[in-house]
Amino acid sequence: MKTLVLFGATSALACVGGPAVNPAHAHATLETAQAIVGSAYKAVMRIPHGCGALPTLKLRIRVPDGVIGVKPMPKPGWILETVKGKYDRTYELFHAKLTEGVKEIIWSGGNLPNEFYDEFVFTGTLADDLKPGASLWFPTVQECEGAAQRWIEIPAEGKSADDLKSPAPGLKLLAKP
Repeated sequence: MKTLVLFGATSALACVGGPAVNPAHAHATLETAQAIVGSAYKAVMRIPHGCGALPTLKLRIRVPDGVIGVKPMPKPGWILETVKGKYDRTYELFHAKLTEGVKEIIWSGGNLPNEFYDEFVFTGTLADDLKPGASLWFPTVQECEGAAQRWIEIPAEGKSADDLKSPAPGLKLLAKP
């Protein structure tokens, strides 16, 4: 099942200021890299560059199991699409039973030049049964004309994202206080 939302393709792109990025560590990252199990989470995916000198034209984010009730934020000038699928189990959220939800978010049709930085936002809830101390990974693919940056590598047991060339953005899970 897909849902499409179209916003005016003629809207101007604004230069969004962001933190300085070290080219050796210029990866897609989450602005907030840790969150409490069982809480709402606002994910801000930071995209610091294009594919070499090419502009970013499409961004795809895979939502990991245990992140439920996902709602992406539309971006002017971009087409927003969600791909829904079945959850591994039934979750309860706001007194409703959820058996399916957003599994992938796709922003396309925009144009983010390599010289600029931007953020792509969505919200969701971290399921109560996720394990504190574990990490969730959000594999992200940044597509450009004829090229792509695939931020999809997930560290093996005992390794860290720093050991990888193209790590997926990660979220460290914290225990409830």
